Amino acid sequence: MLVEQLYTSCLAQGAYYIQSGNEAAIIDPLREYKPYMELAAKNNATIKYIFETHFHADFVSGHLDLAEKTGADIIFGPNAATDFKSINAIDGQEFKIGNLTIKVLHTPGHTLESTTYLLLDEHGKPHAIFTGDTLFIGDVGRPDLAIKSDLTQEDLAAMLYDSLRHKIMVLPDDVIVYPAHGAGSACGKNMSKETYDTLGNQKKVNYALGNISKQAFITELTTGILPAPQYFAKNANLNRSGYTNYDVLTTKGNTALTVTEAQAILKETNAIILDVRKPQEFAEEHIPDSIFIGIDGQFAPWVGALIPDLNQPIILVTPKGREAEAVMRLSRVGYDNCLGYIENGVEAWKTARQSTAAIPTVDAAEFAKELKDPSMVLDVRKPGEYESNHLENVCSHPLDFITNWQDSLSKDKAYFIHCAGGYRSMIAASLLKKQGFNHLTDVAGGFGAIQKTTLKTVSQACSSSK
Repeated sequence: MLVEQLYTSCLAQGAYYIQSGNEAAIIDPLREYKPYMELAAKNNATIKYIFETHFHADFVSGHLDLAEKTGADIIFGPNAATDFKSINAIDGQEFKIGNLTIKVLHTPGHTLESTTYLLLDEHGKPHAIFTGDTLFIGDVGRPDLAIKSDLTQEDLAAMLYDSLRHKIMVLPDDVIVYPAHGAGSACGKNMSKETYDTLGNQKKVNYALGNISKQAFITELTTGILPAPQYFAKNANLNRSGYTNYDVLTTKGNTALTVTEAQAILKETNAIILDVRKPQEFAEEHIPDSIFIGIDGQFAPWVGALIPDLNQPIILVTPKGREAEAVMRLSRVGYDNCLGYIENGVEAWKTARQSTAAIPTVDAAEFAKELKDPSMVLDVRKPGEYESNHLENVCSHPLDFITNWQDSLSKDKAYFIHCAGGYRSMIAASLLKKQGFNHLTDVAGGFGAIQKTTLKTVSQACSSSK
């Protein structure tokens, strides 16, 4: 028996490869199908099944292309109607992989179709559960993503409570829990940085599996949930209905463009330039009106949160040699309309005698000297980070909700922007600058550096916090 977790840190996502004999199964694959095929080929196995724990909201699954390439059957749990060929398994149904058995446990709550897959070894002993977003390490899935006219998030939370107690907690303590996500995912509130654990230990440390009443569970689960990123519902729909062939979109996106070709596209379409280099490089020099979201960070989730249209035409500026990677990572969240990249990026732009732009930066010490008015500061960290500690009298302006608060700013006023370390503040600066805010300064090193100055920090909220 071989069980391998394929963890992708930027999405905090775990896919799984299971093999017995010369048969293999994949659980919750990402969009790029080739790594799974390569792993099967390396182990002289044929991929027989592709199991989906639910209609993922935070990424586009690779189930369709992987099934087309391998002939594997796509398996969903109950209540998962798709627009393509798939098997709608029933609760308790079993599938064989060599000498192993995968048993379907319908566990609604995160979504109505959410399903946990129980792996039984060659002797029929429970070995592991692949829980999707039903059970995380340290937390459980949010109950607000599958609300329908006749269901509330409280209804779904109640379902999840029952699913955990009647389908999962009855399993042996030595069963290994393999979730779909870890810390950093927006699919839960307080996930652990660990990516797997035993069920017995989770019963001890995970509040959701503790001695908690159903009503207390519902209250805990539905309190303090941040609004879901705008792309979640769109990705779930793609996973249900289908999407562009991966090979087609990557071939189109991984196309070198001259400056003249890029300018023609910009003139003829509503394309945007997405610069994925390092924050410092973007600050120093970039193509005017381009947006920064660095590839060396949670690139795909931030693209999904901040670019509202999945069909948005995109032209890339990338570090040399990372063009294909950028296109692939865009595809993970359904941004399939990348038209290519500017060959040699900003250098080519300058060679073509085109103007460039910059965003001023100051170190934390200089910022402390220059700061006169707290309303000049935009703290773009997440609400939880802000509430933990922030500059006195400075209000919260979370990057996640920039479209909600940017209109409250004055384009005539100067602002300092900071996050925790400098990645998100540069994203915010690029978005605001594209909207005509031209008096922006980024604080290098973010709040981590600011805390080392003499400026006072507090934990209570600003009275007008966004």
